[in-house]
Amino acid sequence: MIEAGDRTLDGPHGPLRVRVYPAAAPSGAALVWAHGGAFAFGDLDMPEADAVARGLAERGIPVVSVDYALAPAADGPRWPVDEPREGVRFPVASEEVAHALAWTQERAASLGADPAKVALGGASAGANLATGAVVRAVKEGGDLPALLVLAYPTLHAVQPETPAELAALLDDAGLRDQFSPAVVSWMYENYLGGPVDAAPTAAVPGLATADELRGFPPVVMVNSEVDELRVSGEAFAQTLRSAGADIEVSLEPGTTHGHLNRPEKPGATATLDTFAARIARL
Repeated sequence: MIEAGDRTLDGPHGPLRVRVYPAAAPSGAALVWAHGGAFAFGDLDMPEADAVARGLAERGIPVVSVDYALAPAADGPRWPVDEPREGVRFPVASEEVAHALAWTQERAASLGADPAKVALGGASAGANLATGAVVRAVKEGGDLPALLVLAYPTLHAVQPETPAELAALLDDAGLRDQFSPAVVSWMYENYLGGPVDAAPTAAVPGLATADELRGFPPVVMVNSEVDELRVSGEAFAQTLRSAGADIEVSLEPGTTHGHLNRPEKPGATATLDTFAARIARL
């Protein structure tokens, strides 16, 4: 059983809690991880945070899970809220994820890891935060992770068109409106605190051009098969290829968005195996 421990960091916007999962037999690499939740929901106890971190730690990869500050909880087209909650806006959460990466790189040896082998990643909105942090670091010449690890990321506020084959799968599963344009637009506007038109690439990484992504670190991405957001990840992957980045993209068969929140299902296990294998190659 992995014994995790919480730490409170002196973050860029005040105290920042992280949960450290040491590996029983460290492989030499480590991962900083951000859960999903539409930027406004989720916590360190949800499976997408805790089960992922434990699963990777059991595979020899220590994990630092980030309790980043959330955007406001407000009524939206998909997430009804009984008690609205105030929150933060961009760039707070993304900067907190970047701070956790730097903190982990400085202390990698205490986790049995090489500072040059610290990966950064996340799921869904957490994948956006991680990617945005890297986009900003590439632009500003900051420290980069050894690898970017993405699970079913959302990277576009206005998504590319959904192909007919995927639309049919979504219809069959009753998920055609799960991430409709109205839902995705609300999610980003709530995160940004305003319209998406003038959003920077650190908030909406899918807007980045190939030229802006040159020098990007290697990427491993796993998308859910029956997930409208997968078009966002696939489009970003194509831009990365045009930039000459090293990227591996796969589709987890039979899964829907957020499949790492269902650790009892084979798709979650397979995705963790994919991530662990790629991290182990660092």
